[in-house]
Amino acid sequence: MIKRFSLLSLVIIAVACQPEQPKRYQGMVADSAMVVCAHPVASRIGIDIMRKGGNAVDAAVAVQLALTVAFPEAGNIGGGGFMILREPTGKSVALDFREKAPSRAFRDMYLDSTGNVIDKLSTKGALASGVPGSIDGMIEMHTRYGRLPWKDLVQPAVDLALKGIALTQREADNLNHAQLKLKKYNTVTPHYLLNEWRAGDTLKWTELGHTFERIRDEGRKGFYEGKTADDIVAEMKRSNGIITHDDLKNYHSQWVEPISASYKGYTVISMPPPSSGGITLIQLLKSIEPYPVEKWGHNSAKTIHLYTEAERRSFADRAVHLGDPRFYDIPTSTLTSESYITERMSTFNPDKATRSTDVREGNVMPEHTETTHISIVDKDGMAVSVTTTLNDWFGNYVVVAGSGFFLNNEMDDFSMKPGVPNSYGVTGGLKNEIQPGKTMLSSMTPTIVTKNDSLFMVVGSPGGPRIMTAVFQTIVNVIDFKLGMQEAVDAKRIHSQWLPDAIFPEYGAISKRDSIRLSDMGHSVKTLNDLDKGLTFIGRVDGILVLPNRKLEAGADGKRGDDSAAGY
Repeated sequence: MIKRFSLLSLVIIAVACQPEQPKRYQGMVADSAMVVCAHPVASRIGIDIMRKGGNAVDAAVAVQLALTVAFPEAGNIGGGGFMILREPTGKSVALDFREKAPSRAFRDMYLDSTGNVIDKLSTKGALASGVPGSIDGMIEMHTRYGRLPWKDLVQPAVDLALKGIALTQREADNLNHAQLKLKKYNTVTPHYLLNEWRAGDTLKWTELGHTFERIRDEGRKGFYEGKTADDIVAEMKRSNGIITHDDLKNYHSQWVEPISASYKGYTVISMPPPSSGGITLIQLLKSIEPYPVEKWGHNSAKTIHLYTEAERRSFADRAVHLGDPRFYDIPTSTLTSESYITERMSTFNPDKATRSTDVREGNVMPEHTETTHISIVDKDGMAVSVTTTLNDWFGNYVVVAGSGFFLNNEMDDFSMKPGVPNSYGVTGGLKNEIQPGKTMLSSMTPTIVTKNDSLFMVVGSPGGPRIMTAVFQTIVNVIDFKLGMQEAVDAKRIHSQWLPDAIFPEYGAISKRDSIRLSDMGHSVKTLNDLDKGLTFIGRVDGILVLPNRKLEAGADGKRGDDSAAGY
């Protein structure tokens, strides 16, 4: 029997076979200035600072401090981060205020007598902490670019901590889930955090408020010397940590040159090593640039196959070639060059997956190197992209007694042992081994994109190694798929990182049909739970897009978190 189809039927079938596209809508739009970050209270504080005459850097300092109270899971003064800044003149700079290994750190400090990694030693408790860099970084930003007095930027955080903040449902849930660990890993119990929290409950951070007062009145000395430093060192002594007074006093952030590359007529400006984010982001974008993903469709099988193959190769390079450039020569220009990336993708088969075990790092010649994100643009066109981190949710769960803030567990971002994955499942190599004073490799990817020498986008995300894939997909969503900023942020994401050998999609990111196609190509499609127990989303992107009329559109990741935008 011969089946006959009408023209209308054929059209319906053709449309049904097209990949599903995100719906069209727009995020918050502002005329002059915008702040997008992890909490609405912090966003409003940033906008208030700019309304009072402050610039994007002033707002960034005030927002970072406020997030220590409003988003204690990752907002921090006990951690560190990176900043990409674009001046109104068009000049771009980068600031590295990432944590460093203490002076008493050594290569095998997390291994037992048989050479095996001791479980949780690099992630829980005071020994997991690197020397914090956030306060020094904020002071460096303000000294070089700030407009308002330092005290004016710290005071909102003082008020927020002492008066208290109403918890959102997510924050109440997160604190409730942390109760057992807060009791287990603190030598001085933080009783004010122990409760059966509900949305709307007010949480006061009195000790933290007084710490902010010292930072407000004494600047850098208010954290790296005096009572706060004494409290940190006392915490170390009680908890077998190794940070000393000298480690704190000798910490200094560094201004470095950002890295940049072109992508389809746009310029992408991002963070160099010791962040792996910039190099990996550029490798991913340049790897897919020759292919018509906009025709293949958003999150179609062909598009996801390409993304995954690019990610296998870039994450393999990350594991071997990247580390702290103050300790090793990092072949940055080679790793981001057209010829190198073309060679890396020469084994790409559009119809078949490459096994991760068959992918090695590329050959290079030596060359003469839980998280939260803030995107800000001010009325003069200054743009700031800042990503800061404690590493895991609530860092190492240790609250500095007497000073009231969480410490980071960034030492886990070093390679405990070559070939052994860290808590994010990422494998590292010798260039990222532990050494005193060394900065651990990071995935943070604060990024600014320009078009024809004009500001186009400010973007970044938390999420460990998933930061890079989240930022990558958001940029592609805007440039290739012509989505607005909020649409690009909301769109479902996928992640792959070389090892483990699998694709990890957010729920609903891949259709059943395309999942079957990917499996037929040789891919293993798993759940995010298989990558990280309890994980349900990839990143929490916060971005700003400059529209053709020069207005600003926010993309706040309110579906994956409490992220919010404020503007005027």
